[in-house]
Amino acid sequence: MIVMSDEHSGLALSSGGHPWIKTPFMDDFGANNTKFASAYTNSPICIPARASFTTGLYAHESRNWDNALPYNGTPKGWTHALRDHGIDVTSIGKLHYRSETEDTGFTRQILPMHVVNGVGDLLGAVRDPLPVRHKSRSMADEVGIGESNYTRYDRNIAAASIDWIKDHSDQDNWVLFSSFVAPHFPLIAPEQFASLYHLEDIPLPKLSRAADRHDHPWIDSLRKCFIHDQFFDDQRRREALLSYGALCSFMDDHFRQICHTIETCGLADEALVIYTSDHGDNMGSRGLWGKSTLYEEAARIPMLMRAPGSTSPKVVNTHVSLVDVAPTILEWMGLPIPASLPGKSLLSVASQPDDLDRAVFSEYHAAGAETGAYMVRQGKWKLIYYVKMEPELFDLDNDPEELNNLAQDGNHDNIVARLTMELKGIVDPEAQDAIAKADQRALLDEHGGREAVIARGGFGATPAPGAKAQFR
Repeated sequence: MIVMSDEHSGLALSSGGHPWIKTPFMDDFGANNTKFASAYTNSPICIPARASFTTGLYAHESRNWDNALPYNGTPKGWTHALRDHGIDVTSIGKLHYRSETEDTGFTRQILPMHVVNGVGDLLGAVRDPLPVRHKSRSMADEVGIGESNYTRYDRNIAAASIDWIKDHSDQDNWVLFSSFVAPHFPLIAPEQFASLYHLEDIPLPKLSRAADRHDHPWIDSLRKCFIHDQFFDDQRRREALLSYGALCSFMDDHFRQICHTIETCGLADEALVIYTSDHGDNMGSRGLWGKSTLYEEAARIPMLMRAPGSTSPKVVNTHVSLVDVAPTILEWMGLPIPASLPGKSLLSVASQPDDLDRAVFSEYHAAGAETGAYMVRQGKWKLIYYVKMEPELFDLDNDPEELNNLAQDGNHDNIVARLTMELKGIVDPEAQDAIAKADQRALLDEHGGREAVIARGGFGATPAPGAKAQFR
């Protein structure tokens, strides 16, 4: 059983040290089972992240660069492997693949969400130079307390997941993937969960004031593309954060309901349960909203696991990422793990002593990226490598807020060199940046060219099933 949320930062858990966001069930689940303290997305945007989750490969290997190059079933993933061995693999909720008709390995899809018109966010493929995404304004406009198409959709996903578990509790050999949208924007949260918070208790996010920031040039370009923060004042920032926190609590409650159903159906002693998210959210830090950066807020994700008979309650400090989920599921279901997969089974990671030298990798080639951006996390060090720009280096033990870029001081050149070598053992950054941009230019040409795509505009988030995308 895999439960995935959308845009739930690994920092947005009370057990992860967040000072005011409330995730009580996830906290208890992690404390009583296995919590991976340092988990990362392999790309901080939906389609590349979900492709990595499904295939067990990095985005540059599958060439799912952005939200207009959706996964279409090639290369095959863990879903295909299980189904082809007679195991029922059912999805409920958001997939964000090309369409329901593609063979993505699922036995069936229930309430699926896929990309708009089988194409997705073409505007996100426009780079060199970047466009201004005017739809960004909706991030500030669509904030408040109430219900949205997304919250209603998530309630339906939870209900369908619960019914599925009850209906199949006496059957063997099945895997259920329940995929929710919360806490993804629009930041509109149900009253039941918004009432857990008080606006006056919510601090402003770090570096929310422009005068306090010294943007890296890559971030400066991103900010000029995604103009979200132009429409926020301090009151709106607090309201948006309240809604984000409430949506995290909303997601926490859905996870609680699913786990409760597993227990009441007598499956708690045999069912593998994983909770994770596709990527995080900047939460207003540095005046940035949504995802699309390799800073901790957007790159870190939750990773919680219950593996009866395989692991005991513990906090695992080995760094892990989404590509580790595929080998985990294959191992649990008794299938071989292909040697070509870069990840490692979380079951194996959790059963061994912490490996503080293990490196994890993330990359970004999508909306707002002037050039390719890559991340390597190893030990306490984190390198962000930008093609044709200076890198950033952070000591996350001593600077968890990533306020001090050590790549600038000249005293850490050996660390930068070592992590750059680690990175280049995974990918050729410049070559892959060129390939990504070539694929994106070809895609734009298929749809009338750059100017036609810009004139059409962007639509923000993919609408829930039954709703229409609103372009601006």
